[in-house]
Amino acid sequence: MRFKNEFQHVSLQDPQSIQELLISIAEGIGKGEVDFSDEEGQLVLQPKGLLDCKITASEGASRHKIELKVSWNKQNKELSNTPLSIK
Repeated sequence: MRFKNEFQHVSLQDPQSIQELLISIAEGIGKGEVDFSDEEGQLVLQPKGLLDCKITASEGASRHKIELKVSWNKQNKELSNTPLSIK
């Protein structure tokens, strides 16, 4: 299987199937490895450290939407142990 640096999947799914996909993603994040694959290739992401999380929900006249974005830097900076002083 060919490795690639981007993965996209678009389809119609019932709510139970979406729930199963979200559970798989959540479990992968918890384990530190999320493996996406299809007939065109594979993308393995390894979330570590602090993750940025953005959740957006909207309701229009005929279309409702939930967006979930999780991102992180490959090389996370260490948190500073130096106390902050403001004068």
